[in-house]
Amino acid sequence: MKHAYVFPGQGAQFPGMGKNHYEQNPAARDLFEQANDILGFRITDVMFGGTETELKQTNVTQPAIFLHSVILFLTTPGLAPDMVAGHSLGEFSALIANRALSFEDGLRLVAKRAIAMQHACEINPSTMAAVLGMEDTKVEEICAGVSGEIVVAANYNCPGQLVISGSIEGINIACERLKAAGAKRALVLQVGGAFHSPLMEPARQELEAAISATTFNMPTCPVYQNVDAQPYTDPAQIKQNLIAQLTAPVRWTQTIQHMTANGAGRFTEVGPGSVLQGLVKKINREAVTDGIS
Repeated sequence: MKHAYVFPGQGAQFPGMGKNHYEQNPAARDLFEQANDILGFRITDVMFGGTETELKQTNVTQPAIFLHSVILFLTTPGLAPDMVAGHSLGEFSALIANRALSFEDGLRLVAKRAIAMQHACEINPSTMAAVLGMEDTKVEEICAGVSGEIVVAANYNCPGQLVISGSIEGINIACERLKAAGAKRALVLQVGGAFHSPLMEPARQELEAAISATTFNMPTCPVYQNVDAQPYTDPAQIKQNLIAQLTAPVRWTQTIQHMTANGAGRFTEVGPGSVLQGLVKKINREAVTDGIS
């Protein structure tokens, strides 16, 4: 049985995250302090003592989740993944775990990604909605039928749970049509913009230059990437998929299915929360799940 490690994305943050690890583990403290230097501000102050609102600041949320996951992974002895994956932002954490990226380069890219996504949200006011209790193909069909607006499937989280992304008007129309067609829920989310949609194109362009200029190494195990849920070990291909990720959907359902088909029986979530453990169980009831948090 192969052991997969998975890493959470945005929304997993909570006040006090990482504080115990910082206080109890000297190696973790060193990495947190290194992160403060790289970012140019004390992100640890916000992570350990900030409010939920402060943790939602664009320049804080993504680096905070990344640091929590990655520092836990790097300072927990004996972790040897057979394969890795991360949900959206979590893909960067996964690339530290399989050594495709260095800690410093990964953090710099995540910080740039957060700011680039914020810029894209300011250019195109937009949103996302969670759709529950409907077949993926039916959701896709209804989204495609909203003419004159951008509405696309953004996160295939698990069977019966799909997040859509697009213009504010388009999402509102789609939600009404989805509910009328029998969706259990179609709920607009409190997010800054239409992540994983064509509306993130300005962010993709901004991040492309940074990723292209960063050295990626040969990983120690495959990373199953969001864009097509396939395993990759070629650094050049990993880069291209990471660039494409911002405007493409997160195929999490398919990722877990492919990891399972390739021998994964145990999935360990590393980082804040346990959302991915729940999703893995909904995709594959036979999977053994646990977490390091």
